[in-house]
Amino acid sequence: MNWMAHLKEIIDYGIIGVLLFMSFVSVWLFIERWLFFRSVDVRKYSHKEELEIDLTNHVSIIATIASSAPYIGLLGTVLGIILTFYTMGQSGIVNTKAIMVGLALALKATAMGLVVAIPATMMYNYLVRRIEVLLARWDIAHEA
Repeated sequence: MNWMAHLKEIIDYGIIGVLLFMSFVSVWLFIERWLFFRSVDVRKYSHKEELEIDLTNHVSIIATIASSAPYIGLLGTVLGIILTFYTMGQSGIVNTKAIMVGLALALKATAMGLVVAIPATMMYNYLVRRIEVLLARWDIAHEA
């Protein structure tokens, strides 16, 4: 098996696998944070900083997934295009069908990156707003 065959497997299993894992992690952390936010009692915190630390736990991971997933997808697309052009050059025959199939398969990585990034961004924004609300509730509860 030559290195181009390895590249195809890296794109198909590696890049898509990483993006699926990132999607799972972001959803899992969102559910964990959502359940925590539902149960948190801001009056039990004597210092606002303690509350903020507990509220923001794991939220940056979701933000990191949201911002990096499109780049990982783009990496898969670039590798897929390299594979398509290399294969086309090796055969010496211009086969339009093979080129289009190769490019379409390459673009699936970018699409998958966006499928991961868009919901992760929405989850992150929701959590940030909930953090702001809970911190405001702490301020109200601790007014002198």
